[in-house]
Amino acid sequence: MPSYLTPGVYVEEVPSSSASLSAGATAIAAFVGYTESFPTDDENDPQGLRPRLVTSWTQFEGLYGGLTPGAMLPHSVFGWFLNGGSVCYIVRVANSEPAGQPSTRALAAADRALGSPVTVESVEPDADVQVVITAEEAGEDDAAATFGITLVENGEEVESYTGVTVVAGDNNIETVLAGSEKVKVTTLEALAADVDQTITMLKPGSFPLEKAAPTPVEVKPRAFAGSETDRTGINGLVIADDVTMVMVPDLVTAATKEDGSVDLGMWKAVQTALINHCEGAGNRMAVLDSPPGMSVQDIKEWRSDVAMYDSAFAVMYYPWIKVDNPVATNGDAELLVPPSGHLAGVWARTDDTRGVHKAPANEVVRGALDVEAPITKAEQGLLNPIGVNCIRPFGTRGIRVWGARTLASDTDWTYINVRRLFNMIETTILEGTQFAVFEPNDWRLWGRLNRTISSFLTGLWRDGALFGESVDQAFFVKCDAENNPPDSIDQGKVIMEIGIAPVKPAEFVIFRISQFKDSE
Repeated sequence: MPSYLTPGVYVEEVPSSSASLSAGATAIAAFVGYTESFPTDDENDPQGLRPRLVTSWTQFEGLYGGLTPGAMLPHSVFGWFLNGGSVCYIVRVANSEPAGQPSTRALAAADRALGSPVTVESVEPDADVQVVITAEEAGEDDAAATFGITLVENGEEVESYTGVTVVAGDNNIETVLAGSEKVKVTTLEALAADVDQTITMLKPGSFPLEKAAPTPVEVKPRAFAGSETDRTGINGLVIADDVTMVMVPDLVTAATKEDGSVDLGMWKAVQTALINHCEGAGNRMAVLDSPPGMSVQDIKEWRSDVAMYDSAFAVMYYPWIKVDNPVATNGDAELLVPPSGHLAGVWARTDDTRGVHKAPANEVVRGALDVEAPITKAEQGLLNPIGVNCIRPFGTRGIRVWGARTLASDTDWTYINVRRLFNMIETTILEGTQFAVFEPNDWRLWGRLNRTISSFLTGLWRDGALFGESVDQAFFVKCDAENNPPDSIDQGKVIMEIGIAPVKPAEFVIFRISQFKDSE
């Protein structure tokens, strides 16, 4: 307490008797898979394997390249942003290794007729080197025209030369760069000996050396699971506390055998690792893709007899969807892709427009041109009870997601929105009540916690997230002497009981119609 020794007026700030909780983000995705390229700006992560935050498709292209054959992750990320997603993490899985060959580049002459008289090759294999050519002032004889050369490695200038020519002599580019530690240069003998050439300068500009094509490597399930210590793969997402949904779209790329069949053992192993991660984190959902090429009967048997997943933190969608394929090499303008990325975007869009309590279903899947196989109402009747959510075309109403179930056998967690609502509430309370740690454990603290949590839950009830005509029907909060007896206080514990009545979706809308006859 402050001491008042001198007469006067004193102003003090008194903390509020309750804190204000704000609902945390509910739509932050993580994609694990292959990319065209990867960022090299982190010296501690030279292969770009650690989770990296991306907030737009343009940023993704700058860091990881764009749509590319042999990778499903870019299509999923594109579908995420297209359907309403805004923030996601990218976790690259290394499916190739550097070729181990020098990077090369042919440099063109300023006179197009001379072609490319100079070839530059890096000393180190797979080097990230740029050759910058700058024009200098010509001498009295055009043959004496010179240029400057700057070598840039990993964005930093490492060597610089001036007064260079491509004709024979001490200033010949091959002679000048003979002592370079970064590159080797070869010039055409005919040009170097022909001092009568009228144009002897190279074309000005910045020219990165081109790396040899990387060597593909086999990717095993362990690569997707990754390492928590190394911050790689699925387990590397331990550092991304705010992630709420995780997908592995390139599972199909790794699990497809040479004969075109899918290794279902690998499929199950990776998806099991993903489910285990989400259950361990307790705040995120595994968005699973069904194996491709399966009929309704096949997927029913695989789900029930082979996969046998039982988790409130996992969701499965069937079938795959067809999207536009601008990088097609065989003339096919459409491509079958796993739906998880697009559906995660639908989750984000629903959260933004309606709230996390709204089931992310009966929504149009943007970017979907068609589905792998159309599903009838009767066929969905086989899949819906076992938690396989279907994507179905509805004519003029478009292609819509027509299911909102988890893979849990516990009926308390049948619906996606219920599990996600609890994830959000639990995370918000966990982060918003840290002020209570080490506070005096008495009725004042209990009252403050009661007011804080009650205020937050009342706001959710007003938004339509909780069931009931009044707050008393929607939730209860209890933190008092009854559930905090002396022995609990002596152990340093504060125990608070919270009960919530979530809103569940109207999955089956039933109208009972009978014939009415007026008796009068």
